[in-house]
Amino acid sequence: MLGIIKQKVGARGLSAPVFGDYMQRLSPIASAMRHFSSATKDMTVRDALNSALDEEMAADSSVFIMGEEVGEYQGAYKITKGLLHKYGPERVVDTPITEAGFTGLAVGAAYHGLKPVIEFMTFNFSMQAIDHIINSAAKSNYMSGGQINVPIVFRGPNGAAAGVGAQHSQCYGAWYGAVPGLKVIVPYSSEDARGLLKAAIRDPDPVVFLENEILYGESFPVSPEVLDPNFCLPIGKAKIEREGKDVTITAYSKMVGFALKAAEILEKDGINAEVINLRCIRPLDRDTINDSVRKTNRLVTVEEGFRQHGVGAEICATVVEDSFVYLDAPVERIAGADVPTPYAANLERLAFPQIEDIVRATKRACYRSA
Repeated sequence: MLGIIKQKVGARGLSAPVFGDYMQRLSPIASAMRHFSSATKDMTVRDALNSALDEEMAADSSVFIMGEEVGEYQGAYKITKGLLHKYGPERVVDTPITEAGFTGLAVGAAYHGLKPVIEFMTFNFSMQAIDHIINSAAKSNYMSGGQINVPIVFRGPNGAAAGVGAQHSQCYGAWYGAVPGLKVIVPYSSEDARGLLKAAIRDPDPVVFLENEILYGESFPVSPEVLDPNFCLPIGKAKIEREGKDVTITAYSKMVGFALKAAEILEKDGINAEVINLRCIRPLDRDTINDSVRKTNRLVTVEEGFRQHGVGAEICATVVEDSFVYLDAPVERIAGADVPTPYAANLERLAFPQIEDIVRATKRACYRSA
């Protein structure tokens, strides 16, 4: 910009002193414009998901959305808001309440080269369709000797919301994370949601995309790079949300925010925690986890799901296998209580990890009084 101004002003023959004074006055304005162009803006997770769907549908006519209330009602959580009007009922398809039916139909469409994005109103309801997700989608590429790709995304809220009872509150991360042939994504921030949903839609294999209902309305800062239509995050790469040297805390989805808040409290007690946002459960970024543990020598895993056979158990196993000699303390695992989610608010809170639970466990790992 300044170069263009110099050419224009120079052409008018202004004297050097006048020109210098003019440029001096202009510099702060140009500087402010540069700052504005690179500044971040806030975006909700809901808008991040909606914009990712919109841009991928605009870029690829084979992408379509199917599920209950995704069209006329614009999504139970308004993730698909505006898409029916923009792309029409052939690409935003409202279905009856029959998860097994529309999931099987979508897997068949993926066999033939389309790219369905299936929305479950909650992943608890995906149990009605789990045969199609695992036996039809996840296994077909291997069973066909690589001849059949199944480019399909299964997305929707996973885990607990608030006061919706046991049949709407379970976390299925460990369930789907145990299945070869699936990729399992667990976004936390708006950047995660936008970049990873785009990656999931473009991926040639079936992806389970586990969102969190409580996070939909949360706002996060996003950079201009994240807002670029070509922005995409790699599947299977974790993010270090907060660097530290005393202890490693791994978490995913809503629990990342809890871990970050716990780290702030721990900092006041002289404990410098490193927080890893897993972003993906399968593939799991074992390298980032092990590199961190080899630096901090301590590990705390956090998840909403059940402790037995959980994601934290797998992380613990990989650290024991690859980095055991670096550990200076037993691994601490924080997870949901081994009980169906209670409906009563006070009991529900006790059934899931809280910030104070992470703080206590981390202090134990650091041999501090908990």
